[in-house]
Amino acid sequence: MTYYLAKTDPDTYSIGDLEREKQTVWDGVTNPQAVRAILSMQPGDRVFIYHSGVKSPAGVSGIVGLAAVRSAGRPDPKNPKSAVVDMVFLGRLDPPTSLAEVKQSGRFDGWALVRQGRLSTMAAPEKFVAWMRARYPGQKI
Repeated sequence: MTYYLAKTDPDTYSIGDLEREKQTVWDGVTNPQAVRAILSMQPGDRVFIYHSGVKSPAGVSGIVGLAAVRSAGRPDPKNPKSAVVDMVFLGRLDPPTSLAEVKQSGRFDGWALVRQGRLSTMAAPEKFVAWMRARYPGQKI
């Protein structure tokens, strides 16, 4: 199983929307590096959902939930520069993990989340997954 992180503006699509709908087609990504990440997703992979902007539930940018990949990533039939993937809601992470906490840990300075602030979708390193499991011992991460 591979882990990813996908950012969303909560005004566009929030963890609450995914929780209510139970599943979604994740779309709207056009950055070539992020598109490659989506195309590499496989059923069973996990995705940390990240709210960007200060309108997230915690009032800061951060990781608010977890989803599971239900289909292989594939080209977006509506946009040749994009890709889509089917995801299902797994749960919320409470409290959310802020970007500041990720940065302050000092463990992920080489990760795209820290280095490339505008990148919307990326693979999550195993050491980040282990760190998140330790932060949320009751969650199935």
